[in-house]
Amino acid sequence: MEAESIPSLSPLIQSADHWGEVLLLLPLLVALEAVLSADNAIALAAISRGLKDPAQQSRALNLGLALALAFRLVLIAAASWVLDFWPLQLAAAAYLLWLCGSNLLPLFNEEDGEEASTLGSDGHPAHHHHPHHHRSLGAVVATLAFTDLAFSVDSVAAAVAVSDNLLLVMAGGVIGVVALRLTSALFIRWLAVFRRLETAGYLAVGLVGVRLLLRLAAPQLVPPEWGLLLIVAALFAWGFSERRPEPTPGEISP
Repeated sequence: MEAESIPSLSPLIQSADHWGEVLLLLPLLVALEAVLSADNAIALAAISRGLKDPAQQSRALNLGLALALAFRLVLIAAASWVLDFWPLQLAAAAYLLWLCGSNLLPLFNEEDGEEASTLGSDGHPAHHHHPHHHRSLGAVVATLAFTDLAFSVDSVAAAVAVSDNLLLVMAGGVIGVVALRLTSALFIRWLAVFRRLETAGYLAVGLVGVRLLLRLAAPQLVPPEWGLLLIVAALFAWGFSERRPEPTPGEISP
């Protein structure tokens, strides 16, 4: 979700005709992007976490989001085409639903006893059946870029509908990617601490996919933005509600 797509911000953004006014809006947009992109950020963090080396995780995020930024700018420039080309929206919805389902099934099937007994190098449980483990850097980078592209299809049309200032919308896209880079790094650490957080994140991903399908098949059933925000907030409150048990010193391998 993009900050520019929130209806209550529409008059404020549309009135920003001069770059001085736009600069005054930037801190608000940055803060909102960091909050509203949480569902996207957690998916990107979980994908990056499949690379065991933290340096590789950081490199994958940098490369993947650089590619994602290029995709976003192309989508914004071609927004009128995106609005009319329903196969692209259908493909984005199908990808998000596949991403949700393919990641939730291993999480739901994971046995608590096995999770608690197998520890990673950071002292937290290692998820050996995670679908993104043992993938190459290039595969993870491509997955990150296409995941953000699918999210962008959901938000770009709404952002362009709010403002016809193409440069402002593109600036919002850049801010969104920067916010994603920062929040994804945080979520990588939080995923090792909160056992329900990854499940909550992928449920939010599925929710975005369902909303895209509804926009195509039954626009009258699409929930309002505030309703979606409440659902996502409830999912993340649940995701942060339970910490993983702290390992005892004898359980951590040297």
